[in-house]
Amino acid sequence: MNGTVTIVTGGAQGIGRTIAAFLAEKGSDIAVFDIQDGADVCAEIRALGRECRFYSVDVTNTEITKEAVNQAARDFGKIDNLVNNAGITRDNLLLRMKEEDWDLVLNVNLKSVFNCTKAVIKHMLRTGGGIVNISSVVGVMGNAGQVNYSSSKAGMIGLTKSVAKEYAERNIRVNAVAPGFISTKMTDALEEKAREEVFKAIPLKRLGESRDVAYAVYFLLSKYGNYITGEVINVNGGLHM
Repeated sequence: MNGTVTIVTGGAQGIGRTIAAFLAEKGSDIAVFDIQDGADVCAEIRALGRECRFYSVDVTNTEITKEAVNQAARDFGKIDNLVNNAGITRDNLLLRMKEEDWDLVLNVNLKSVFNCTKAVIKHMLRTGGGIVNISSVVGVMGNAGQVNYSSSKAGMIGLTKSVAKEYAERNIRVNAVAPGFISTKMTDALEEKAREEVFKAIPLKRLGESRDVAYAVYFLLSKYGNYITGEVINVNGGLHM
């Protein structure tokens, strides 16, 4: 990925940070979009010899996102790739779910993908590019207590396939990665009994690591994935086949 420029949303922490750092290891300069401070991840990336800039962006806001993408294009001179990773959860059973929790999750997880993709596509029309959307296994198979999260991640898959069809002839490839249970602060907080139930459901009998997701993203954005578009790569240890 030498000489490329990649925007990673939600890139200041968690899986997004791992993706940003791994793509930098593989030669890409990185634009980190997040509402959290991205100084640490940019310092890590610069230590690898790559350029990194942090943009404080609320990706649910269409105009702010558009301006941030345009600014990144001016700063770096181009945009080659986009990783839509920003996301949150507000779990509850349907009958207990508040309307504001539905709206917030759909805005952060799905509207942000619309905002970022629409803004970036305009910069890719002449040069081509790659987009990877970080969906979820629950967007593929559903999950009780996560109707908002599952809906947003399923919507992301539909968006992925539609945009892939619209812009394939312009050499813009659009794919999704659907992680299963990945070792993060959220999964670390699971009670022992809940953790045991998770392990029972996963044929590989272990949680995934953030780098497992980063490897799939790299594959799709690199030359190794240059004949793949409109696909969903499941990184879930066999939880859903």
